[in-house]
Amino acid sequence: MPTVPTRAGEVAYEIKGDGVPIVMLHATLHDRRDYEVVATHFAEKYKAISVDWPWHCDSKGTPGRESLGAAGFADVLEDVVVGLKLGPAIFVGNSVGGFAAARLAITHPDQVRGLVLVNSGGFFDWTPWSRLLTRPLGSAVVSRFIMPRLVPRYMSPQTDHDQEITRRVAAIAGTAGGASIAAALWRSFLHPSHDLRSRAKDLKAPVLLAWGTRDPIFPKAAGPMAQKYIPGSQLEYFDTGHVVFSSKPAEFYGAVDPFIESIVADNKNPA
Repeated sequence: MPTVPTRAGEVAYEIKGDGVPIVMLHATLHDRRDYEVVATHFAEKYKAISVDWPWHCDSKGTPGRESLGAAGFADVLEDVVVGLKLGPAIFVGNSVGGFAAARLAITHPDQVRGLVLVNSGGFFDWTPWSRLLTRPLGSAVVSRFIMPRLVPRYMSPQTDHDQEITRRVAAIAGTAGGASIAAALWRSFLHPSHDLRSRAKDLKAPVLLAWGTRDPIFPKAAGPMAQKYIPGSQLEYFDTGHVVFSSKPAEFYGAVDPFIESIVADNKNPA
């Protein structure tokens, strides 16, 4: 598996196809295999690039830096984009992957043609209640107990691929290493660096929000919150859990393909 150097160690990636690059970024404790079917579909027309975050799957990460949070993953994405010499790309980001892609579009707009944000972090109106529920998961001990039970809830599996993802992630969440990584990410979600709401006005790339309505982590109500902050964004709902593209791939393509095609066409025929 090829890797690219980043400030958090070597990051593994996989490329299929050729053309306009589409970079796919996964959720916490998940990995690039979430996108297997999606990557094959995109590779029919584009260069589909799926990435493993540090300490996930084939990306080992720098020892001792497992406490890297969401903002740290966004930093890693900056290094990936530079290391792969992609030029302007389209990003599909799920959960923390969506946050990292959105932050890149704000801080480095020349690198981003468009965004597909799937049940994405970064634009959530945190209430005292949601903070109270989230804070305990910042403990590795609590995370190791709760996360293996939470994964089937937020996945709401509908396909064989969903079931495979659920088994894989729940198993990792029950290990000491997985719990430590998950806890670091949960802690970072409450940090000001994870809040993009005040900066979202600087997000100029076209944005499609793909929202699974069965997700208890970022529920249906979180979709309009994100749309409220992101100027001109489109919002599509899906009857799925957290990983929309695995549960309803055909419906996902039905929304995403025209969105990507319009971006590519606009870049070929600038006004």
